Amino acid sequence: MKLSSFYVLLLLLMPIRGFSQQVPLQSFPLNAVRLHNSPFKQAQEIDLQYILALSPDRLLAPYLSEAGITPKAEWYGNWENTGLDGHIGGHYLSALSLMYAATGNQEVKQRLDYIIDQLAACQQKNGNGYLGGVPGGKDMWQEIAQGKIDAGTFSLNKKWVPLYNIHKIYAGLLDAYQFGANPKAKDMLVQLTDWCLNLTANLSEAQIQEILKSEHGGLNEVFADVAALTGDKKYLELARKFSHQAILNPLLAQKDALNGIHANTQIPKVIGFMRVAEVAGEQDWAKAADFFWHTVVQNRTVSIGGNSVREHFHPADNFSSMLESVEGPETCNTYNMLKLSKHLFQAKPTQQYIEYYERALYNHILSSQHPEKGGFVYFTPMRPQHYRVYSQPQESFWCCVGSGLENHGKYGELIYAHNTKDLYVNLFIPSELNWPEKGLTLTQETKFPFEEATALKLKLKKPQKFALQIRYPSWVKTRGLKVQVNQKDVIVKPDASGFVAVNRKWKTGDVVIVSLPMQTKVEQMPDKSSWVSFVHGPIVLAAITDTTNLKGLWADGSRMGHIASGPQYPIEEAPMLVSADKDLAAAVQPVADKPLTFRVANLLYPAKYKSLELVPFYQIHEARYMLYWPVTTPEKLENNRKAMRERETARLALEARTVDQVAPGEQQPESDHNFQGEKTESGVFNNRHWRHATGWFSYALKNPKKEARTLQITYFGGDKNRSFDIYVNNTLLRTVKLDGVQGDKFYEVDYQLPNEILNKAGSTNLTVKFIAHQNSTAGGIYYVRLLK
Repeated sequence: MKLSSFYVLLLLLMPIRGFSQQVPLQSFPLNAVRLHNSPFKQAQEIDLQYILALSPDRLLAPYLSEAGITPKAEWYGNWENTGLDGHIGGHYLSALSLMYAATGNQEVKQRLDYIIDQLAACQQKNGNGYLGGVPGGKDMWQEIAQGKIDAGTFSLNKKWVPLYNIHKIYAGLLDAYQFGANPKAKDMLVQLTDWCLNLTANLSEAQIQEILKSEHGGLNEVFADVAALTGDKKYLELARKFSHQAILNPLLAQKDALNGIHANTQIPKVIGFMRVAEVAGEQDWAKAADFFWHTVVQNRTVSIGGNSVREHFHPADNFSSMLESVEGPETCNTYNMLKLSKHLFQAKPTQQYIEYYERALYNHILSSQHPEKGGFVYFTPMRPQHYRVYSQPQESFWCCVGSGLENHGKYGELIYAHNTKDLYVNLFIPSELNWPEKGLTLTQETKFPFEEATALKLKLKKPQKFALQIRYPSWVKTRGLKVQVNQKDVIVKPDASGFVAVNRKWKTGDVVIVSLPMQTKVEQMPDKSSWVSFVHGPIVLAAITDTTNLKGLWADGSRMGHIASGPQYPIEEAPMLVSADKDLAAAVQPVADKPLTFRVANLLYPAKYKSLELVPFYQIHEARYMLYWPVTTPEKLENNRKAMRERETARLALEARTVDQVAPGEQQPESDHNFQGEKTESGVFNNRHWRHATGWFSYALKNPKKEARTLQITYFGGDKNRSFDIYVNNTLLRTVKLDGVQGDKFYEVDYQLPNEILNKAGSTNLTVKFIAHQNSTAGGIYYVRLLK
């Protein structure tokens, strides 16, 4: 029997009997909503083109090879053949499923079914339910089953985050069933989950928690989903076992312990905590997920809805790295924060969750895809006058390509929602909703945000009484929201959740007009430093400063291609806002005949920037931009510029000398530099990442023009009784003894690279290796740079 997407969704939302009560609000199936003309519809269509530009057979190659079946095409490159082989294949399944549900495109459906059939052959050939593209995965999983576990933050038994990798195929199979109308995918998903049950059957709780040190995506979430699909409690128990206690326990205690940890490793875990809470009725876990959400959104999130610097949570009271780094908020983080927000909103439909969802959707997700050429963004720098880099279909296979493929196919997921009787209008996006169970079609017509109103037109098979719950956004001007039904005013009285209920007997032809007059606000950086962004309604405004030196704008297949590595323009030379008046929003003036375009000429310094125009950030592409602006008074202007100059001059001079660099203990930098090691650990101290070893660890640093002359290492002055050797390309560079005499500070030591090492170097890589002496420790190493 073929289930409709609506009933599949109901199955996923319903708790296992005896464990919980049903959530109070449900989103509609994605195939119940069709987008109409808007930037979101355009983004969906551009995403579809990107999806169809990819080769299913090339994405399938890792799965076929691991199953012992000859691939039909060559692997893709980049992350797809350097250890994370197959991760995009899982994302691709999800993207096809979402796009099919959102559009009904038959070519997409055919590809989806073809891939499921090919993967089914792989699973059958494997013979034990396993399905994955992890290179050498079968032997590695056998080691895990035997209790031979070597887990690091981004490795497991010397493989690059294999649990994270296979989570993508788990999620892809679930989506293929839930959204893609492929019943075979459900059976495959259950088989793959049974494989994991068998894999971990003889492992202790402590051993599983050891495994979970390695990034593992949202495995607990998908196992809870399987429990809901099947009604079998053994999968719920598996979801509990795969919930990382090191993250869960502080959240249960309402403690923020996020400083320095890899952001997108944690967010999927928390989605899983929330999903377990939904399925099992674990209210403490739901509160833990909610605490995490509030901590991240209120304390660690910039105005576009994104978070993290170089993929990690920085201190909540210091956003300086956010403003200095070119590796700003990662798109994957926001992809997952929207998932978490959706779960929380459905559990408790209040304004805060949907307001964040809207802000992030318009300003980070929509902006993360090139609106004409396609291509996805990894990092969105907040650094003044920097820019973003875009992926290319045949070259780039980063994590944010995988989530990007999915992002733009599911814009319809939360425009509307419902409970047992009422219909919620959450977002003001032109679209059509079909609710067959109610015999209702609602069409939303609007050009929002380019017009400050929306029209809701109803069509019903028969008149019905229910409440149309219309969101009353906080960004509307005070007492500005107006509602008319069939040209007659309705009393507007928002409830505690931030919704206005229009309760009446509805009939075909009823038209509701909602007026949404927006106001412009100035939002300070969350750490209350003197940096602000401009927000009009839910739309973050930014300004193009120029289009020069956009090095690597379209990423190649290199490991660092996702980073905008062009020149960093000095921060003290960026435009500043100078005013003695604290009400900066009052200076924002609309530009005649240019919708959603503003100027702040009276605030800008120096004078050459006075013609800059503020426009929606999601419209800015292939350009350097200002999103956050430094603020000062006329009296403090010169002192502030001097302080900025002093800080920036030293930093940029070091960057100019840097040939290559790696931040030990940070996932992507280490992976990009071929981290290897034995008996090694990493962590965070004083908000700095470190790595040390009682064995050894190494990095391959790039020296493409053979300009490197110095190796610079950052240490902490309090480390003592540690001795180790530093080797470069297997030649001893220096024996180091840390004695603690430098005191409570970080410091750098420069080691000159002798000619015998440089002349011997036959390649453009220099492998730097730290080897501990017997009964001692190598490190901690806090930073590694190659300098000219």
